[in-house]
Amino acid sequence: MRVRKEYLQFAPPLIGEEEIKAVVETLKSGWITTGPKTKKFEEEFSRFVNAPAALALNSCTGALHTALAALAIGEGDEVITTTLTFAATVNVIEHVGARPVLADVEPGTLNIDPGKIEKAITKKTRAIIAVHFSGHPVNLESIFEIANRYGLYVIEDAAHAFPAEYKGKKIGSGNNPVAFSFYATKNITTSEGGMLTGDADFIEKSRVISLHGMSKDAWKRYDQRGNWFYEILYPGFKYNMTDIQASIGLCQLKKINEMQLIRRNIISKYNSAFEDEVALELPVVRSDVVHSWHLYVLRLKLDVLSIDRDRFIEELRLRNIGASVHFIPIHLHPYYQNKYDFKADDFPIAFSNYKRMLSLPLHPAMTDQDADDVIEAVKDILKKYKK
Repeated sequence: MRVRKEYLQFAPPLIGEEEIKAVVETLKSGWITTGPKTKKFEEEFSRFVNAPAALALNSCTGALHTALAALAIGEGDEVITTTLTFAATVNVIEHVGARPVLADVEPGTLNIDPGKIEKAITKKTRAIIAVHFSGHPVNLESIFEIANRYGLYVIEDAAHAFPAEYKGKKIGSGNNPVAFSFYATKNITTSEGGMLTGDADFIEKSRVISLHGMSKDAWKRYDQRGNWFYEILYPGFKYNMTDIQASIGLCQLKKINEMQLIRRNIISKYNSAFEDEVALELPVVRSDVVHSWHLYVLRLKLDVLSIDRDRFIEELRLRNIGASVHFIPIHLHPYYQNKYDFKADDFPIAFSNYKRMLSLPLHPAMTDQDADDVIEAVKDILKKYKK
């Protein structure tokens, strides 16, 4: 067993001198909260994904919560989403007082299954939150067809899906609400941060809701041309992005194409190395999408291995290679189990895949040697524990 000298992190951010310089310039500018850099970041991000309008926020969670509030979804309403997602997707439904209704996923992409969505619709259903798992776009055509037929809103959780495309259009280019994440592990980062895209009127309402419900933000009040007076239009939140964060985001946005090339090179190496391994199921990519490759999720075929997923990850760690699991399905978490009486096998596809999935290191700071080390480690573990 060969062990790397240094631990290979699962997904650290790639921060260069450009980002550091931009942050210092912002700190020296005298304007560090929401202001001109944030506005510029919104404009450039919107232009990149061809969005009608964009609102920079402190997180994707904030974007999802704001979207639900702006759509007036609340007590007595139901929102359908996938069980195979990070808790934030479902927590925000709870935050507005609505009931989350979970649906199972497709066996291939692990995205929410449109057929399961339709079966979950009731008279109380108001919206669907469609999560682009790992960066592979959901079947938007089918989901919108269902939503239009039943008069439902579609909110896209695109935390993994920048920059992804569905049928030639970038995720975020539609009029419906789409929430992006710029967390430290994402394809671009602002340390913490998010973006909400959608129709211009919707985004302006969301802008007010995202900052205390105030009719003016600080920039409009404290700029030389501003005025101190404001009014509270909604009981809003405190979800604004700062110019410090936006200055990082502007630099990252300029690098995205270069960073995506690195990700795709790693994906190519992984796929070539693992395609003939009988103990592995590789990620599925449909022909009508451009995958953002936020995650590279392998699924172990446990019937041909003498170890389980957790032991496999431990074996990688012993070789100084990080890995993770995306995600523990929502219906397995104690809060949701206890409140809604979920059982593990209520969503059998998500549950069975969860037990055998792991995410390999994938980030633009990786070298070819790093990728080769991951491949060597995986193959070594398979050789050692294959039945």
